[in-house]
Amino acid sequence: MIKIRNLPPRDFSALKHFPGTVGNPFDVVLHSLEKWDHFPACVVLQLLATLTALANLPRWLLSGTLHWQSLLLLVFLLSDWLLIGLLPRLRLSFGPTKTIVLILASLRTLFWLLPLGAALTAEIIGTVLIIYGCYYEPFHLDAHGEVSVTPKRFAPPSLKVLHLGDLHMERWTRREEEIVRRARELQPDLILFSGDVLNLSYLHDPVAQQDARRFFRALSAPLGIYGVSGSPAVDLSELFPTLLADTGFRRLENECVEIGHLSVWGLTCSHDPAQDEQCLQEMLGRHPLDLQRFNLLLHHSPDLAPLAARYGFDLQLAGHTHGGQVCLPGYGALFTGSLYGKTFESGHYQVNGMELYVTRGLGLEGAIAPRVRTFCRPEMIWWKL
Repeated sequence: MIKIRNLPPRDFSALKHFPGTVGNPFDVVLHSLEKWDHFPACVVLQLLATLTALANLPRWLLSGTLHWQSLLLLVFLLSDWLLIGLLPRLRLSFGPTKTIVLILASLRTLFWLLPLGAALTAEIIGTVLIIYGCYYEPFHLDAHGEVSVTPKRFAPPSLKVLHLGDLHMERWTRREEEIVRRARELQPDLILFSGDVLNLSYLHDPVAQQDARRFFRALSAPLGIYGVSGSPAVDLSELFPTLLADTGFRRLENECVEIGHLSVWGLTCSHDPAQDEQCLQEMLGRHPLDLQRFNLLLHHSPDLAPLAARYGFDLQLAGHTHGGQVCLPGYGALFTGSLYGKTFESGHYQVNGMELYVTRGLGLEGAIAPRVRTFCRPEMIWWKL
């Protein structure tokens, strides 16, 4: 279903920091808590025991006694430690363990303040969600097709275009194996990548870099693999130009490539819509847009869409939001990292007459963010254009 969004572009000139850039508040929080992972295991265990005691203090003050059920909270906290700690050992994800355990412990402590029956129910649901969100959903790939609603018609054959984004490579896992297998089955004519190659925790890690190269070398399409860089904090300007050398990946850096009836415009992302629009205008000045062709804008952030729609593009392919990664049924993303909040969280939109597709991406957020997806499966999308 296409979601209609008719809205004027917003003015973000007063902002000092933008999502996806070094030094933005989200980036600062992600990195500031990483030091918790250096705590010795005995310190973490003591903290968990202390939280358990504090959570049971109200019951002790009210009844004067503590029952054996009071220790169940500690059991849940230790089970979290086991479940999160096994992820890298099983080669599923490779985030921090102790930091995540302490964050989860803080949340569990709050739920433990409920009446015992409700508290136990909440804690059990929490364990189920951890198992589902960490062990199952991140590896349950959604591959599906989308159809453009453009009134433009072109002589056959149409082009089968595969859109990938937000790989966030940590290590080669069965998720990457599945993505490559499904991509080969689809046999696309063209592959387009909308940015974010490495995981934020592994930007300078040689193994992650090598596995990213392995991933793109494993993909193939007769008309090529094209892509743009993603968030400046992830696809580092000093690293990205050489990261994917000799992989068959061609970076589009504020330039256009014509493929049949399709014009692909690759625009580098700064996450400042006004700055990105200026770069867009400069690109169009060098290579004017031909309205008789199908004009596809490849740009990492959906926040440019209200501005890009002014210029006659038929479709923008974007990512960045991960669809929120953690979603609630009937509500969707809890957090998107977009200047427009939930307006462009994921999926197929029509923005002021221009189509926009925001992929939920393939990988997971880095630093101390939990390696988890709930009700937000990773996806790959193919188009007939």
